[in-house]
Amino acid sequence: MPYYRAVGEIPRKRHVQFRRPDGGLYAEELMGEEGFTSDSSLLYHVLAPTAILKSEGAEDPVGQADLRPNHPLQPRACRTQDLPAGGDLVMGRQVLYGNDDVRLSFVAADSVSDLYRDSVGDEVVYIQSGAARFESTYGAMDVAEGDYVVVPTGTIHRWVPRPAEDGEPLRALVIEARGHIRPPKRYLSQYGQFLEHAPYCERDLRAPTEPLLAEGGEVPVLVRHRAGLSRLTYVRHPFDVVGWDGYLYPYAFNIEDFEPIVKRTHAPPPVHQTFEGPNFVICSFCPRPLDFHEDAVPIPYNHHNVDSDEMMFYVGGDYSARKGSGIGVGSVSLHPSGFTHGPQPGAVEAAIEGVRQGRTATSEMAVMIDTFRPLLLGPAARQSEDPEYAWTWARG
Repeated sequence: MPYYRAVGEIPRKRHVQFRRPDGGLYAEELMGEEGFTSDSSLLYHVLAPTAILKSEGAEDPVGQADLRPNHPLQPRACRTQDLPAGGDLVMGRQVLYGNDDVRLSFVAADSVSDLYRDSVGDEVVYIQSGAARFESTYGAMDVAEGDYVVVPTGTIHRWVPRPAEDGEPLRALVIEARGHIRPPKRYLSQYGQFLEHAPYCERDLRAPTEPLLAEGGEVPVLVRHRAGLSRLTYVRHPFDVVGWDGYLYPYAFNIEDFEPIVKRTHAPPPVHQTFEGPNFVICSFCPRPLDFHEDAVPIPYNHHNVDSDEMMFYVGGDYSARKGSGIGVGSVSLHPSGFTHGPQPGAVEAAIEGVRQGRTATSEMAVMIDTFRPLLLGPAARQSEDPEYAWTWARG
């Protein structure tokens, strides 16, 4: 994380005696990245976080999802709104796409998850709709529609959906990395502060503000690791942290706080970048003023990013470049390397005409993931695929 936080009770100096009211020592837990050479936080537990009673293998339908090559090569689209709802935000994930760097899943959760720790990499959960309480060893956060929730590797946590008045589940896109997800380096100073040109800053980030203390013994925790999924049973509830400080912790950033970067003519996708991960980036497409050159074409041009596959999750507004394609809110498009994509037939002239009639801003909202290795097709994408999408450019 780019800046320091302290929550709860901590001693004045690190690694000194810090005693409980009964005279015993609090147990330190250093959560650190890259072998003590990158960001870390120091947590203080009531009892040792190392005490486990047993370990057993667990079924892993998410990690063992059948991923297939995009062959024969073609652009694809699927409808997450057609996928079944139910389950929790961890085990209810339905895998859309994935490769050796990242797995992308959709979930419509209606139940509380087990305690969970992803020890393979960081996760980003984008809340499409609904609300939840995110509980962790660092404390709790209330999260809701439009929030990106960034969960560092190794964080023990659980998701508690908030009941919706209309009975709808919590809908989310889950991005699981095989490594760390951070703000782009070009947004940060050499010391980690957000720079003035960055589209968001420290004030836009929310994190736990107080400890979350829980009682209990023989507590199971699902742990994702390189070999699969295991269930560790802890002697004491891991939410026994009285305080912590450091630069590594879960946090939330709402897409509404992303400040779009605009030009007189159409700007390329890197201006929308929000996070970077190992061999992929995450971008936020938000409502913004239209390009304002007098002869601007206020819509994306045909483009072929020869090194990337592009996945777009459409979460709100009117995405004019896809008009007539069947894409709507909840849809996901995949435009692979090897295919040139761009506006649907008639969309360019329609956008220009819209400006003539006084349109001055976009209303679109979408989350995009560009990967530098091909994305494989998961069972959820195959199940909800629109088989006609690839041919829609030929219908103009």
